[in-house]
Amino acid sequence: MSTLKQRKKVVVPVEENRKVPSIETIAWGDIIWTDIENPTEKEMEYLSSRYPFHPLDLDDCLSRIQRPKIDEYKEYLFLVLHFPVFNPDARVTTPSQVAVFISEDYLITLHSGDLKPLVKLFRDCELNEETREEHFASGTGFLLYRIIDRLVDYCLPILSKIGDNIEKVEDQIFTTGIPRGIREISTLRRDVISFRRIIWPMRSVITRLGSKIYRFTTADLTVYFGDMIDHLDRIWDGLDEYKEIVEGLNDTHDSVATNRTNEVIRMLTVIATIMLPITVVASIFGMNIPLGIFADSPYAAVYVTLICAVIIGGMLWFFRRHNWI
Repeated sequence: MSTLKQRKKVVVPVEENRKVPSIETIAWGDIIWTDIENPTEKEMEYLSSRYPFHPLDLDDCLSRIQRPKIDEYKEYLFLVLHFPVFNPDARVTTPSQVAVFISEDYLITLHSGDLKPLVKLFRDCELNEETREEHFASGTGFLLYRIIDRLVDYCLPILSKIGDNIEKVEDQIFTTGIPRGIREISTLRRDVISFRRIIWPMRSVITRLGSKIYRFTTADLTVYFGDMIDHLDRIWDGLDEYKEIVEGLNDTHDSVATNRTNEVIRMLTVIATIMLPITVVASIFGMNIPLGIFADSPYAAVYVTLICAVIIGGMLWFFRRHNWI
């Protein structure tokens, strides 16, 4: 391995990249970081003509459903990672893919451009000489670690956002309508499941990467990767906790909905029970048959009303005494 300590700290523009606008390059000594946003066939042809990449790896860079993985070759490593990005329109966390080619003297990242920490780090290295030296001086392996570490840390605010949404739903279950509550719980459940699907395979890939990246760095990254795995474990534990909370919210929602339904049914039953004898009395006095003293009395309507009022009062007293209302 060539030494990485005596490097001239300059940014070298690559003239050939100007023909492909989506390709940007930072060079520090003999290390080159090439960043490609929204790669297409044109960018793949560019890489194929300049690097010894396997055609299947280049095809994987264009695939949007490629599973996270790491492939080791004699001259380079190829890895695919997924990181969570919150979609505010769908209100769900979706995976954003990053494909990486790493060798001793180059690092190539391909992504869709929606991972803000990666984009910001590239700009910082491009504009700030001290940042370039800090990230490039220990080799491409250390640079890749810093990229992944930033993206893993980016997961924590998204996880915190899910926690805030759970607290809001807890309040909505008891203060707003049931239909809205069930929609919010369904959205939360989908969000947590999607996040878990992103984190679980990423942990194994990063663990394997930690044992292979020593070829491309002068620094000992064992402790660094161990710390990053701890962060992933903390994120996974948080998702497990949120999953249990969401399941508990669903059970609570079902209980609240059942109780409210029972309250409505009980009230309707009380009303129907009260109306039944009143209907019978009204039907009797509405018949065209002799009814004794009420037949020709001008106060017949008053008598009927009083009878109905007594029945209603008696039934309400009976229901109240038995704590039915």
